[in-house]
Amino acid sequence: SCLCGSAPCLLCGCCPSAKNSTITRFLFTIFLFLGTLVSIIMIIPGVEKELHKLPGFCEGSVSVLGVQTNVDCSSFLGHKAVYRMGFAMAAFFCLFAVLMVCVRSSKDPRAALQNGFWFFKFLVLVGITVGAFYIPDGAFTSVWFYFGVVGSFLFILIQLVLLIDFAHSWSQRWLHNADEGSAKGWYAALCAVTFVFYAASIAAVVLLYIYYTKPEGCTEGKAFISINLILCLIVSVVSILPKIQEAQPHSGLLQASLITLYTIYVTWSALANVPSKPDTALGLGEGWMGQEHSRGGCFGADPSARSLRSSDHPQVNKLMLTEESGAGAGPAGAEEGGVHRAYDNEQDGVSYNYTFFHLCLLLATLYIMMTLTNWYRPDESLQVLRSPWTAVWVKICSSWAGLLLYLWTLVAPLVLPDRDFS
Repeated sequence: SCLCGSAPCLLCGCCPSAKNSTITRFLFTIFLFLGTLVSIIMIIPGVEKELHKLPGFCEGSVSVLGVQTNVDCSSFLGHKAVYRMGFAMAAFFCLFAVLMVCVRSSKDPRAALQNGFWFFKFLVLVGITVGAFYIPDGAFTSVWFYFGVVGSFLFILIQLVLLIDFAHSWSQRWLHNADEGSAKGWYAALCAVTFVFYAASIAAVVLLYIYYTKPEGCTEGKAFISINLILCLIVSVVSILPKIQEAQPHSGLLQASLITLYTIYVTWSALANVPSKPDTALGLGEGWMGQEHSRGGCFGADPSARSLRSSDHPQVNKLMLTEESGAGAGPAGAEEGGVHRAYDNEQDGVSYNYTFFHLCLLLATLYIMMTLTNWYRPDESLQVLRSPWTAVWVKICSSWAGLLLYLWTLVAPLVLPDRDFS
């Protein structure tokens, strides 16, 4: 029952009665966390050097990226391990995304597979992982790199949609509180938060110009910083235009300041991935976390990645099919005799889209994989790892996409007056 039931023993004993859907999402997220933790452990230099002892892990490595080479397998293991762990996690979530297509309620037999059988799910993940480490090198790394790029871009776009929705929801909630309560206090809070966001953005832009540009060069850095700064100024001005305010009374500088701050962060992340000069590239025998090499020229180290899930807007909830806060009270008997248990809250309909949930975890896996490898890939000689311009353009384009999406949310009521955007 503990291994196959809908609620694992530890959660039942230690936590209050909870919804099946909540526990399921929590446990699948734990799977993602465990996969990430294993990937991090594998790229620790000391552990990486021991991976060649795994049976069969170095076999078939005479051909790397489809090119015949004599590269020592032990110098390529960190990159190889992270990519294969990422492939295993992505395959696992892809499998469940396909299996859970069109599940409408817990009455569907497949819902039991989603909410239970955790021990066997873990065995499946372990089996896929072991099999992934026996994939012949060939063109796998090169092809999987592009899967990672596309998946990372889609993942960032989803985060941008949620961020924009969060910004609008935040402003609407505070303005609503100002109308019902102490208006001066809420307006003061709005002004204070907006000021802090813009101050942080200005400070960040100054630091970017100082550390990521030089008078005699670094034209890419100057262009990216300047373009995004101008775009942020444009959306900030548009957000307070009289016509925009008339069409959207809740529009204001709070949303624009948050989008501006995030745009500057993404710009920094992109600049940190600008390829190094040839003499400062990362050798295959060095550390994979970036602590043993220096990014020369204009740019610094790659920042850590973050994932954002902050939205409670009804339309986004319809897309994500997430539970409304406070909804779905537990049925009678969910806690009989003081025994905590998970109860089925999806008999009439699922609380979230199973397939979309697994697709989000799949994209998160690809983004984490690319971040842990610093978006590096071997050069033609297979002796040096380089950070291609792909990572830079993915992040810069995502920042532009975010600004365009926010700008569209401002002008859409004017362009499409017949639609209800409330």
